[in-house]
Amino acid sequence: MPKTTRQSRPPSIRAKLWIEAGSAQALTEAGADLLEQIEACGSLSEAARRLSFAYRRAWMLVDQMNKTWPGPLVKTAIGGQRGGGAVLTPLGRHVLSVYRDLQIRLEHFLETQGNLFEPLPPD
Repeated sequence: MPKTTRQSRPPSIRAKLWIEAGSAQALTEAGADLLEQIEACGSLSEAARRLSFAYRRAWMLVDQMNKTWPGPLVKTAIGGQRGGGAVLTPLGRHVLSVYRDLQIRLEHFLETQGNLFEPLPPD
């Protein structure tokens, strides 16, 4: 039987943030990361590579986000002589900005709650 060891640090509160529209996930951490990479490199396929996502997964995430919000977050152009590309729409940049701001606010709130489990009651 393996020995259990006591943690030297008290438990900490963690949370994940996602945005829902009805029952659909409108924006998740993976979606926000993808939006950031599209903004940085201007390409859905390159953004997928940078995040180690399959292209299909990246395309499906963008498609889901574009269908869930009142307008598209990403506009794509099919490759050709000059190549394709992907850009965030003004709505996409706004949604990403608000999401990242909410994440920072959530992290700050959780940090202020960090001592809820200190000191832990004795056994």
